[in-house]
Amino acid sequence: MHNLKEIRKNFDSFEKEIKKRLIDIDFSKLKDLDKKNREFIQQKESLEKEKKDISKSKDKTLFIKSKQITSSINDITEKQKLVKLELEKILSNMPNTPYKDVPVGKDENDNIEVDKSGEIPKFDFKPKSHYELGENLKMLDFDLATKTTGSRFVFVKNKLALLERAISNFMLDTHILKNGYEEISPPLLASENTMFGTGQLPKFENDQFEVKLDEGTDRKFLIPTAEVILTNIVKDKILNQKSLPLRFVASTPCFRKEAGSYGKDTKGMIRQHQFYKVEMVSIVEQTKCLDELERMTNCATQILDLLELPYRKMILCTGDMGFSAEKTYDLEVWLPSENKYREISSCSSCSTFQAVRMKARYKDSNMETKYVGTLNGSGLAVGRTLIAILENYQQKDGSISIPKVLRPYMNNMEKISIN
Repeated sequence: MHNLKEIRKNFDSFEKEIKKRLIDIDFSKLKDLDKKNREFIQQKESLEKEKKDISKSKDKTLFIKSKQITSSINDITEKQKLVKLELEKILSNMPNTPYKDVPVGKDENDNIEVDKSGEIPKFDFKPKSHYELGENLKMLDFDLATKTTGSRFVFVKNKLALLERAISNFMLDTHILKNGYEEISPPLLASENTMFGTGQLPKFENDQFEVKLDEGTDRKFLIPTAEVILTNIVKDKILNQKSLPLRFVASTPCFRKEAGSYGKDTKGMIRQHQFYKVEMVSIVEQTKCLDELERMTNCATQILDLLELPYRKMILCTGDMGFSAEKTYDLEVWLPSENKYREISSCSSCSTFQAVRMKARYKDSNMETKYVGTLNGSGLAVGRTLIAILENYQQKDGSISIPKVLRPYMNNMEKISIN
């Protein structure tokens, strides 16, 4: 969330940066509301001073005037409340400003490839999709999930369920033992305030699954990503600079309505309402955000390298970045059945944008209180990694060769087949 005092310092420059996000925001209204709010503050301060002077004078003839002043203050306070609500509504729906090297663009077509890695497999047969492979193995069951739950869910069975768990455990072990992340097993429900802190609310409420609890309790939501709950660990805290950086990792189910995705990826596991993801979160000094973004992205690419999956690294344009991000790298894995790369990880620096919303701060060496920088990244999306392994490691007979690095997690199994 943006600080009005900072915006005010160079309003035109701020407006120019936000417009790069291609979001329709009424800046003249924002300016007008800010002006009205400050006028109300000045009026209240002037009236409060006048009332205080009357009180000091102890002149009883001014008693009626004092009551009139109180009434005027109350009237201004009510008007100011409405103005502040309008201000907060605009500010809470305004995305982060992009970092200077982020390309300006409208959508995914304007993202720029930074790097490419791995060998694209060559088959002497027509490669099948992950859902064809899984259904032929009788280990992915979409029809049963539709009967029990609805569309965009799946039953993962038998050896593929073991593979899914192996992927998650391998990723966790790598990030904990090699990359220095602290494992967290967090709650899967988040409060309204927690969802606001990381930017899911209010703008993206339609994409969240709300859970109805007892009447009168705070609103609760199933987490759309562990980023929400892990980042909010530092909510309302003032940390010691020496404790930074903090690095957390969690493997959790994630829940999204996928609002606006009607007709997209209706077959298979690419776009589900429920999926597993290993999520990394870093809390750092603001000046170290961009270095940490490179580090975090390298932690994600390390997983793909170890799995020997072909992928490319993209820098997202201003129009395709997430709401809270100042800069984002997407990692896209090769899917033979589609003959193209698909997103498997997204790593973002949010600078102090989320920290302002969460009131997450630290004391620097001069004992000054500053907002922390926050980052989040998939390390990786488990379901999409399962998809990538099925498709890239498929054999002519429909069996799946297991990546070498995962075999110790699967009782040294080398292949998954129908028999």
